[in-house]
Amino acid sequence: MKILLLQDDFPPENSGGAARVVFTLARGLAQADQSVTVITTTRDKLWEGKSAYEGVEVYRIYSHYPERWRAYKSLYNPSVVNGVKKIIERIQPDIIHAHNLHFYLSYYCLKIAKQARAKVFLTAHDVMLFHYGKLVEFINPQDLDSKKQYNYQVSSWQQIKRFKFRYNPFRNLIIKNYLKYVDRIFAVSNTLKTALNQNRIDNVEVVHNGISLSEWLAGDDEIRAFKNKYNFENKKTIFFGGGNNALKGGQQAILAFKKIANEIPDVVLLIAGRGRYKDQLVLQSKVNGLEGKVRFTGQLTTAEMRVAYNSADVVIMPSVCFDTFGMVLLEAMCAKKPVVASCFGGQKEIVEQGKTGYIVNPYNVEEFAGKVVHLLSNPEESLQFGEAGYRLVKEAFSLDQMVNKYLEHYLK
Repeated sequence: MKILLLQDDFPPENSGGAARVVFTLARGLAQADQSVTVITTTRDKLWEGKSAYEGVEVYRIYSHYPERWRAYKSLYNPSVVNGVKKIIERIQPDIIHAHNLHFYLSYYCLKIAKQARAKVFLTAHDVMLFHYGKLVEFINPQDLDSKKQYNYQVSSWQQIKRFKFRYNPFRNLIIKNYLKYVDRIFAVSNTLKTALNQNRIDNVEVVHNGISLSEWLAGDDEIRAFKNKYNFENKKTIFFGGGNNALKGGQQAILAFKKIANEIPDVVLLIAGRGRYKDQLVLQSKVNGLEGKVRFTGQLTTAEMRVAYNSADVVIMPSVCFDTFGMVLLEAMCAKKPVVASCFGGQKEIVEQGKTGYIVNPYNVEEFAGKVVHLLSNPEESLQFGEAGYRLVKEAFSLDQMVNKYLEHYLK
């Protein structure tokens, strides 16, 4: 089959969660003897055009505009849609599988795809089919329960108050109209499917993201060099990879780490990220007397993230927003590390409580810190958690499983 994947951004320019998943899927489909092409966009005209990335044929279309226009350009981006149409006419794919369209490619591409008489699929990696950003409206920071069932429905008034002039009253209606051109919508977690259904988006089936296990292991020499570079040899280490965005829970991580450091003096918190939010975390660590114990790596490449996971004792994901799935957790479990993750989103579908890690409410700083302290204080148990996590990924979240599930739908 000729399979065309649509994704707003793609490696090596962008190595975010959805971009990595689509790249992994493209390689997996190619290994399954399918003909695979990717259409993506670029912010750099030097990248524009046809190229190959690690054996995957990629078309990059230049598109760049201020984020404040996203609620409009995400519906129809004139600088992109004609290019997409021409490439589709040239390739004549049997399957067009869209992923993130909500920034540059635009949802109009779904109509173009159906006009090409291909089977059309869309994977939702986030809540952008009904929302304008990260979903936080359901969270009450004073409610520390980590087991409750949430209502994810969002009203127009909530979005008007939050996004103000960026709010487009017709956006969600137009997106739902474009979804009529899709044969099947996939959600990357059951929790995301629930959120989509509660916001009146149906025709959804769950296909969990998959991962290539062997690509996330690192050798002893790599680990030793990484620890030496950031000066945390012979120390207990907690790794947090969300230092770019406040909603990834950096503030909660530092508040919990202050309590952890009181219990375990010889411990460091390693934070990956850059930009203004990273600067806020630097200041917060100083204010809390943690200077020297919190180490900032800056932005890490995918290869460096792999070594970071393998260098840590515990990996944390304290998101204070709806995180749909949490590829960070799969990556950490591939490195055989125990995890402590937020209860807000699909993480409970990955983490087996008390077996591979813990699900906590990140606003419950005492519980959050306590679980990390327990893992750091019980290395044999942590090792068992890491091995169990690796087995779980192999059994339930492998690349082959994701590819096979998608191929089943393509062939129906």
